Amino acid sequence: MDNYNIALIPGDGIGPEVVDEGVKVLQAIEKLDSSLSFSFTEFPWGCEYYLEHGKMMDEDGIDRLKEFDAIYLGAVGYPGVPDHISLWDLLLRIRKEFKQYVNLRPITLLNESLTPLKDKTKEDIDFLVIRENSEGEYAGAGDWLFKGKPEEVVLQTGVFSRKGTERIIRYAYEEARKQKKTLTSISKGNALNYSMVFWDEVFEEVGKEYPDVETYSYLVDAASLYFVSNPERFEIVVTSNLFGDILTDIGAAITGGMGLATGANVNPEKEFPSMFEPVHGSAPDISGKGIANPLASIWSVSQMMDFFGQEKWGAVILDTIKEMLNETEHLTPDLGGKASTSELGNRFVELLTENAKKLGIR
Repeated sequence: MDNYNIALIPGDGIGPEVVDEGVKVLQAIEKLDSSLSFSFTEFPWGCEYYLEHGKMMDEDGIDRLKEFDAIYLGAVGYPGVPDHISLWDLLLRIRKEFKQYVNLRPITLLNESLTPLKDKTKEDIDFLVIRENSEGEYAGAGDWLFKGKPEEVVLQTGVFSRKGTERIIRYAYEEARKQKKTLTSISKGNALNYSMVFWDEVFEEVGKEYPDVETYSYLVDAASLYFVSNPERFEIVVTSNLFGDILTDIGAAITGGMGLATGANVNPEKEFPSMFEPVHGSAPDISGKGIANPLASIWSVSQMMDFFGQEKWGAVILDTIKEMLNETEHLTPDLGGKASTSELGNRFVELLTENAKKLGIR
């Protein structure tokens, strides 16, 4: 039997509500598949923890998390805690300490009624963004000079190492080769004359090792336009930390909103745990109302299963999400339904169970 030890960080706002539904799905899989089991340990870290303790996580938090196979994160963010604290003291700390240098954001239209784009189909909007997740514009390098004086200057330095740039680009080439898909690099070499020129050169260098992979390169402003006007151009996309962050939110907008946006923060070598999360934020305005959409959180469970090598379960979860989107009466209000978060989760488990039995998964 394969046992996976999962650290739960439900976090703030709607985070605990949606993580509960993801755990519900994992527990259902455990009942359906006698070859799998899951262990859960919950940690109370996040912004609300920060307000009480003056820190986002315990001092030994990283050491404690090292022992897990994966981290399942809900959301962080709470009124009164600046975003740069929640981002740097928890999310980026985990990503950097555990070398989660690959961020995987699927931009997949699961139901054609969800896109605001005219005449675009599920075949038109189905690609993967591979975002560099450890350095670049989020390296935290820079300076703040002459603070509070008329000559005040701030310097924000993007850090693009040979190692960091080459490994994410190579990862993307490998993924494109494996899936037999095109690879598009997105940069801004005409304006960022050091970092992005370097990025472009590394993309070309590594590409010589992959003559079988068809490639394209776009400036980020043009790519932003094409995400909306011609999303069918893209199959596998690789880009920097900041550009990936922005572009994938455009991707969420064209596929149904942030309630369906998921992300995996991956350490490919499995030297450290990887982290899986919905990326919709903590939504404090609806926290506690029981109406949060848990489908992004459940989709991140699908990504977790793929990472564990349990692709059959990853696929069944994703197919069940697609089926679920056709049952409006069982959806949350953001998707036009009247169901609560837990009611959607309960119905999802029913469908998952039916689908697993049809496929003979045990």
